[in-house]
Amino acid sequence: MRTVRRGTRGRPDHGRGEKGGAEPMARTRRYDVAASGGWWDEEDNRRLPAGEVHAWEQGTNQTVCGLSLHRSRLTRFPGVTWADVLPESGGAADAVRRVCPRCAAAAGRRGTDARPAWRRTNPRP
Repeated sequence: MRTVRRGTRGRPDHGRGEKGGAEPMARTRRYDVAASGGWWDEEDNRRLPAGEVHAWEQGTNQTVCGLSLHRSRLTRFPGVTWADVLPESGGAADAVRRVCPRCAAAAGRRGTDARPAWRRTNPRP
């Protein structure tokens, strides 16, 4: 005798897949910024990061590279996205001195990387 969990309507695939159900979508991560300092932009009338910047996901108490926000004395900037503090973006990167390389590797450069993605051009047989 086969047991079926409640709410699956007797289908072993739980209603997902090629027969009518919607495929679950992958969650895209949105990284905000935590920085060692900050400054006030009078033109835009908002607080912006300065010094060393790290990628930070809201709801966590650490950066993407694993530093504790409190112990490292990093300030959260929830209104500034990771793509805005990259020096090549020119957005909120006026006072940024250093971008954490581990956070940049984990969060990505969002298409602003100077090097193209690695690709094998002449594979051996």
